[in-house]
Amino acid sequence: MPQVIDCQNSNMDHELINDCQQRLGHQFDDRDLLKRAFTHASSIGDRLESNERLEFLGDAVLGQVVCEYLFHELPSEQEGELTKIKSAVVSRRACAKVSRKLGLPDCLKLGKGMEAGTDLPTSVAAAVFESVIAAIYLDAGYPAAKQFILHALDDILEEATNSLHQHNFKSVLQHYTQRHLPGNPAYILLDEKGPDHAKAFEVCVEIGGHKYTSAWANSKKEAEQKAALQALQDLGIATQHNNGSIEVHEDRFDDSPPIPIL
Repeated sequence: MPQVIDCQNSNMDHELINDCQQRLGHQFDDRDLLKRAFTHASSIGDRLESNERLEFLGDAVLGQVVCEYLFHELPSEQEGELTKIKSAVVSRRACAKVSRKLGLPDCLKLGKGMEAGTDLPTSVAAAVFESVIAAIYLDAGYPAAKQFILHALDDILEEATNSLHQHNFKSVLQHYTQRHLPGNPAYILLDEKGPDHAKAFEVCVEIGGHKYTSAWANSKKEAEQKAALQALQDLGIATQHNNGSIEVHEDRFDDSPPIPIL
């Protein structure tokens, strides 16, 4: 547990600065930026002297770094999926989680009526993380801010991208068939119904001459994903629970492939 420092004690300024820099892994040339990043509006008369403007800038830098990372790390994903992941990674909840992990709320200079530490509102904990990003960006440039963000968000980015992989059923099926089944999955359009503006498509997966349970959806892409899920369920690699959640059993990727269900 990080040591809680009394930010209201002016005699602790030097100790506070050193502690905060250690938590951030960055030595500031302009220490005033660091002090402002940890100055909450409740502790000062002029809001322009608080960390609110830094929070505004830090939010933009955070978004750019995460977008850039996802763009390069997930080259096969469409804009919609990238947007979903980015929204989760830069959410207030995620930023507050990282902020508390780094112990940033313990360094905040707060006014009366506010308490430092884990009891702070999520919005305040998230804001100080964004303020620190901006402070590092202004002090040392984009590369330093990027390095800090990617290191701080490492676990969250990994969790988010792994979650996407788990629910990209075509990718999971491709991975499984490459190890255990003859040939690659082929997606067969079996039927389509409805007017042009509201068509529905029926698709099934075929692997090595075996057809698996088909699925309907309002787009070919969605129908292919659903058909891949059906094939994974037929193969015993995925389970859809009563609450709608889907579990992919990657531990079943063993050396004995199940017999395909026709």
